Amino acid sequence: MKKLLSALFLGLILVLAACGGGEDEGATDDNATEQTDEGTNENADSGEGTVDAEAAEQAFQKNCASCHGGDLGGGMGPSLQEVGSKYSAEDIVGIIHNGKGSMPAQGQVSDEDAELIAGWLATKK
Repeated sequence: MKKLLSALFLGLILVLAACGGGEDEGATDDNATEQTDEGTNENADSGEGTVDAEAAEQAFQKNCASCHGGDLGGGMGPSLQEVGSKYSAEDIVGIIHNGKGSMPAQGQVSDEDAELIAGWLATKK
């Protein structure tokens, strides 16, 4: 019984650690600079213009894919393949920063990355 509980506890720790994502200071700064230079946030929120899909997908893979799946298909977290039909980019930023339901707030995600990811996810309809 103790072995089972220990294994379960260890598995839970590993799963929760995976949802936190990796924090790479250099990559975050590079993505923030690219995004700011291109003005991606403003275009993504308004629905006009384009979203830097490549940078957004990289930020998603780094911060979100461990729970929502690399293909947006879900896993521990729900599928995000059609999340844009339910939430706006602004709503998604709020969910990233504040959490929703069983998803905790994602403090490791910078404001710039959250807006980049949200703009990209808002196009998924």
